[in-house]
Amino acid sequence: MTRKSERRFSGKAALSVVAGLLIAVALLAAGYGWMTRTPPASQAEPPEQITIATNTAYVGTCPVIAARERGYFASEGIQAVVQSHSSGKASLEAVLQGQAHLATVADIPIMFAGMNDRSVSVIATIFKAEKDHGIAGRRDRGVVTPGSLKGKRIGVTLSTSGHFTLDAFLTRHRLSPNEVTIRNYKPEELPLALTKGDVDAIATWEPFLDTALTELGSNGVAFYGQGIYESLYNVAGIRAYVVSQPETIKKVLRALAKGVRFCSDAPDAARELIAVNIKTDAAKLKASWPSYRFNMALDQGLILAMEDEARWAIKNKLTNKTEMPNYLNYIYLDGLKAVTPSAVTIIH
Repeated sequence: MTRKSERRFSGKAALSVVAGLLIAVALLAAGYGWMTRTPPASQAEPPEQITIATNTAYVGTCPVIAARERGYFASEGIQAVVQSHSSGKASLEAVLQGQAHLATVADIPIMFAGMNDRSVSVIATIFKAEKDHGIAGRRDRGVVTPGSLKGKRIGVTLSTSGHFTLDAFLTRHRLSPNEVTIRNYKPEELPLALTKGDVDAIATWEPFLDTALTELGSNGVAFYGQGIYESLYNVAGIRAYVVSQPETIKKVLRALAKGVRFCSDAPDAARELIAVNIKTDAAKLKASWPSYRFNMALDQGLILAMEDEARWAIKNKLTNKTEMPNYLNYIYLDGLKAVTPSAVTIIH
């Protein structure tokens, strides 16, 4: 073989090697691109829809509203549908009727659920407050001091935190529930019943207290429930749903934890957000906001409160049961223990 032909052969071999390397690189690049590709939007897993029944007119729902409006639920792959109700009692009933997955609800309806053997599980407490419950009365009907409630007609929503607050308030001021005439109304009906004069006073919570007092002007008087009743606002669902969806519950709790922090750490922005939902001026919320405590927990106080309320319900024959249940059975600990272990201080 001549030197010329040898050079030609060597050149062809070199070209073949280069071509092979280029092909290999191209194949590797294509393979990497395939493995790391972003799936088309049509193939992405759709968000999980969760319906949360809540009292949208109540400040305590701030973590839920914030989690929805600020995208905390969405970042967890949840599409949160907020179902509006006038009370926590009505919200929990929506869950019990299969109309919602979760509800925001105070401790009293949870207590009654336990007394009535209804399978409910609290996954977290998200809000506490003392000054959002109280009694509003009419001065022209002689309501000027707590003692002057004796003999008066008082509107209330039976078997709610407003009802418990009223009884505790009367007891604190040496009055018996038998010394007043109680009339049952839906929460949203109470302000009008008072301003029309159908009752002399109402026992309820915000924003219904503020609505009534605004309408009455100088004719109105208020007594608040500090030291009498602390509202413990919770998120709860049917136990069968809660225990069967542990990953979903964790996602909900992570989103709500962010909502709780927003409502606590950014009060000005939180008030603006809530004012839209409860149809009020954010400035009106500023004075009372420091008394609202946004925090995610499951603590022993919830158990103790429900046991105290159960004794009240039995004593006043608001239930046909004579013994309280073990309220630990109405708390789901695993979700919050997985998300924020230090927030769980219930003895178990």
